[in-house]
Amino acid sequence: MFDKFYNLSGLPFLLTPDTRFFFGSSGHSRAISHLVYGLSQQEGFIVITGEVGAGKTTLVEQLWSQLDRNTYIIARVVTTQVSGDDLLRLVMANFGLGETPGTDKATLLRRFEHMVRDQRKQGRRCLLVVDEVQNLSLAAMEELRMLSNITVDGKASVQTILLGQPQFRPILASKDWEQLRQRVLASYHLGPLTDAETRGYIEHRLRTVDWRDDPVWEDAAFAAVHRHTGGIPRRINTLCSRVLLLGALEEAHVITGDIVDATAEELNRDLGAGLELAISPLVRPAHDTRDDLVRRIEVLERQALRQEQVFKRVMDLLEANVTGRV
Repeated sequence: MFDKFYNLSGLPFLLTPDTRFFFGSSGHSRAISHLVYGLSQQEGFIVITGEVGAGKTTLVEQLWSQLDRNTYIIARVVTTQVSGDDLLRLVMANFGLGETPGTDKATLLRRFEHMVRDQRKQGRRCLLVVDEVQNLSLAAMEELRMLSNITVDGKASVQTILLGQPQFRPILASKDWEQLRQRVLASYHLGPLTDAETRGYIEHRLRTVDWRDDPVWEDAAFAAVHRHTGGIPRRINTLCSRVLLLGALEEAHVITGDIVDATAEELNRDLGAGLELAISPLVRPAHDTRDDLVRRIEVLERQALRQEQVFKRVMDLLEANVTGRV
């Protein structure tokens, strides 16, 4: 709806990773450099961690878009709350190795070794990407390490990229994981966008869909987005998408800080603090002062008025559409 109102060629803040929208922040650029360096070693593990929504999957999509598909065969595993044997079977399946039910592990490993040997002969390397690795058990990770032990003509058979949330770093640092840790050749933690990068990120995504400064974003609006999202790209997408929707409903051609604040408050209420707002008038300590309570009441009144205005606008649009059909 808002894409037509603002004459955009597409939706700029979809949650699905899309390399067209890749934004090379300082953190994302460094993460890509670590990935490229790790791949150049042609063995071992590469670890990328970051908060939920920080852009780890987008990084891999960007990397894939740059890789020569004649040089790599790539498999990705996104389900990690499985046993070691089940993880091994998932890896095999994602590399295109079918199996007969009940096939023993030794047979699976032989098939895998034959597959990577054939790929080597054709000049291709096997790259495995495992997402949400903080959920992996030690037994499951040992299966991955075992695959890395398989060599073909003295070279590693498969290289693995591990993507995980921040809690994976202390797991990896524990004594039980020492054997895997010794095989990590590159590691990087992907942090949030800065205030300036948040603005650049928003403008980049808008320009990708032919934004022509309609709507105009005030400086305060960009600052408010960063404050409410903490610079996490997925949260930015969620908030900005709703901001544009409400802007279109109210026929606003200027996005102000107040509009962003009000939208964030609505999202916080509707999604149960889904944005994890850094500062929210609705999230206060139990010992509120009288002024705090007054401000909260004012916020609720503004929300009620805003909902009424949006509802009226939607009803007007529906009535206009019905009248047009008649």
